[in-house]
This record gives sequence, structure tokens and C-alpha cells, in this order.
Amino acid sequence: MNTFYLCMALFLALNILAGLWRVMAGPKPEDRMVAAQLFGSTGVATLLLLSQALDSPYIKNAALVFALLTVMAVLAFVRNTSYGLKQDKKNESF
Repeated sequence: MNTFYLCMALFLALNILAGLWRVMAGPKPEDRMVAAQLFGSTGVATLLLLSQALDSPYIKNAALVFALLTVMAVLAFVRNTSYGLKQDKKNESF
């Protein structure tokens, strides 16, 4: 069963490489943020699979911290984007 977990972790690592293309080619910041969410969720899944395969609870703790950091990055992006939209609306009123 450990081989299955390791193969799935490798597959998810390849998925992250595919998402890297979207970060490089993404025409809009929203595309890049979705790719960053992909990195976060795939990274957490990869760490959880490795934790199960290697029987290491410490990797599972790192995955939980990584999940929290991913959520914080998304919230920061949304807040920054909504603040920029408010500033654009203020400038249009002049």
C-alpha cells in the first residue's frame, strides 16, 4: 500500500508542474491565484500521502500548517483585489 501512496504523491507532484504553466502563462492575476490554490491543495494532499506512506505524523502537522497558509494567501489576495476595486470606483466618480 505504501507504493500506491508514493505513486499518487508523484502524480500530484506532476500536477503541480502542470499548474506551474498556468502561473507563467496566466494572463490575469485571478488565473495565477487559482494556480496558487492548486499548489496549496495539491501540496497538502502530497504531504498527507507522504505522511501515510512513511508513517510520519510530523509531515501531517506540516500539511496542516501549509493548509492554513494557503487559506491566508487566498484571503490576502481577495482583500487586496477588493480594495483595488474600491479605489477604482472612487476614481471613476470624479
